[in-house]
Parts: sequence; C-alpha cells; structure tokens
Amino acid sequence: MDYGTWYLILAAAFGLFMAWGIGANDVANAMATSVGARALTIKQAIVVAAVFEFAGAYLAGGQVTSTIRKGIISEEYVINAPELLVFGMLSALLAAAIWLAIASRKGWPVSTTHSIVGAIVGFAVAGMGVASVQWAEVGKIAASWVVSPLMSGFIAFFLFQSVQKLILRKDDPLQSARRYVPIYIFVVGFVMALVTIFKGLTHLDLELTLLQSYGVAVLTGLATMTIGIVLISRLKLPESDDEEFRFRNVERIFGVLMIFTACGMAFAHGSNDVANAIGPVAAVVSVVSTGAVTAKSALPNWVLLLGATGIVLGLATYGFKVIRTVGKKITELTPSRGFAAELAAATTVVIASGTGIPISTTHTLVGAVLGVGFARGMEAINLRVVGNIFLSWIVTLPAGGILAIILFFFFKGLFLP
Repeated sequence: MDYGTWYLILAAAFGLFMAWGIGANDVANAMATSVGARALTIKQAIVVAAVFEFAGAYLAGGQVTSTIRKGIISEEYVINAPELLVFGMLSALLAAAIWLAIASRKGWPVSTTHSIVGAIVGFAVAGMGVASVQWAEVGKIAASWVVSPLMSGFIAFFLFQSVQKLILRKDDPLQSARRYVPIYIFVVGFVMALVTIFKGLTHLDLELTLLQSYGVAVLTGLATMTIGIVLISRLKLPESDDEEFRFRNVERIFGVLMIFTACGMAFAHGSNDVANAIGPVAAVVSVVSTGAVTAKSALPNWVLLLGATGIVLGLATYGFKVIRTVGKKITELTPSRGFAAELAAATTVVIASGTGIPISTTHTLVGAVLGVGFARGMEAINLRVVGNIFLSWIVTLPAGGILAIILFFFFKGLFLP
C-alpha cells in the first residue's frame, strides 16, 4: 500500500490515544470501588492495574479482539477495497478516543465498548452501506450491554446479602469476618483461575482434563486464601465492646479481600476492554503487512504493549475524575460493599470475555454497585448521579458514530486520489 508506513504510524498513535482513554475512563471503573472504599490508594491502584490489566489482555483478550476486528463488518464489503477498512479503523479509533477524552474530563463513566462499536458501525454504514454491518453480531453485543449490568447487579445483590447474613448482622461480626472472609478469598481465586483456564488460555494449547482444570483452580484458590489469611493475621485489630469500633475492624479485614478482588477486576477488564484499542490497530497492521483483508491474523506483541502502556498512562493522569463518580457518588461504599460489587463485576466480565462478546465494563460495574445499593435500600442510591450516567451512555453511541463518519471521509479524501 502506497501510504503503509503512514497508516501504521497513525494506527499506533490513535491506538495509544484510545488506550489512554480506556485508562482514564474504564480502568478507573475497575479500580473505583477499591479506591472509593479506601482499600487501595490511587498509587496502589495504578500498580495493580499495570500488572493485571496487561496479564488479562495478553492471556484472555484474543477472542474479544477478533470480535472487534472482523465480527462487526461483513468482510465481503472490504475484501476488494482493504484501504476502506484501514480508513474506517483509523477513524473509529480517533473518534472513540476523542469522545472518551471529553467524557473523562467531565467525569462521566461512559462505555469504551459503546464508543468503539458505535464508531465502527457509523463509518461502515456511511462508507459502505447498511448491509455491510453484521447486524446479528451487533445485536448480540447490544443485548450484552443490557444483560451484563443486570447479571452483575444480581450477583452483587446476593453476595452482599450473604455478607450481611454471615458477618455484619452477627453478634460478633469481627469473629465472623475472620472465619468467612478467607472463604470469600478462596472463591475469588477459584473463579478467576477456572475461567482463565477454560476461556483465557485456549491459545496456549494446554491440554488439561476437566478434573485437572478444577484441581488447578482449587490449588489457586487455596494459595490465594493462604496469602489472605497471612495478611489478615498481620492486621492489628484490638478488641472492643464499642459496636462502631468493631465494624471498623470488620471493614479493615474486607479491605484485605478487596486487594484480591481489585486484581481480579483488573484482569477481567484487561481481558475484555483492551481489545477496544488494539483490535482496530491489529486490523490496520494486518492489512498493511499483507495488502489484503485476511480472515485471521496474528496479534503482534508491540500492539499488546501499546494497549497496556496507554491504559496505565490514562489511569495515572486522568482516572481520578471517574473514580470519584463511580467510587463515591452512586452509593456510599465500604470495603464489604465494594468487595461484593467488584467480585460480581469481575466474574461477569471474564465470562463474557471468554465467549468473545465485548460487553461494557462500565455497565457491568455500575450495575454491580447499584446491586449493592439495592441490597441496602433505594434510599442508599443517588438517583440523580445514576440518571446522569444513563444519559451519558445513551449519548455515547451516536457521538462515536457521527465523529467516525466525519473522520472516515476526511481520511478517504486525504489518502485517496
């Protein structure tokens, strides 16, 4: 292709910008409950995100990347005009990144998946016609945006109900916390390991039997639980008859648990949402390197590194605004409440990532936070903030689509004679 080098430079730059937007907006969602509940500082959240986001992207992000890259547009419409796919992916990346930058500045927790999918659909309809979009695939993605917050909210509701029944409403909540929190930590390790083995490591060709897979998951859960018990034993929790003091000690124990759920949420987010930045970049790299639209292409390591780097930079420089909205403004979060929200959201996101459906982490986590709020009663939820969040979700699709259409025709006019 005549401008192949330029296409790669632009794809890398826009992909980094998009990944920065994911870090500023979506990773903030992944870390918001931990920071909002004061289980992690913002610096600790950045370290956790850097390690586990990258691990999630590398180990479990491949299936979602393929959905973003070639699942939305019918290949027959670009097979003889690969440059249209290049212009479209460049415009989708830049359009989604611009919208995320605007939303992050306002502190709105919008969906990066909404942004990129809306942008891809927008340029495809404008540049190649309505028939070029695989509407059945788009319909599945759109359905997941409704199902995922409902599922995570349902899981979070019952998780927090179990916390209340087993620990918070007991005569001696501190003793109950020492007994049951290690079990919750085991569940976190077990679920994350099992889903990773079944869904995330398929490209490594690990030939484990069902029994071996469960065995590894149990061992991972036990190892995680052991680490948790050691950390809890090191907490200085003086005994007291004062009820408020005892509940404060209980929340400190849940603070240890939230370290594990934060790691799980970061892994889950990386496995699903990094694809929103690197999927379009991978499509451009594939077209430039082969000169054609291929059904399947390898994902270069530098693309993964680009996505992971941009995400950490976004969280470090601008993530605090959205963290404040999700972590502190929807409902008051404590470590026990934040744990239920994070574990529910992480489980929902990783399962969805394994099926290849790019759900919205934003929708999932907000749904989980609402689920915890509902478990405490409607008065515990700031309905005005929730209304503003829902409105920003509705605006995201057309905003991404319109920007992508404008940029598509700009790139087409710039590079085509």
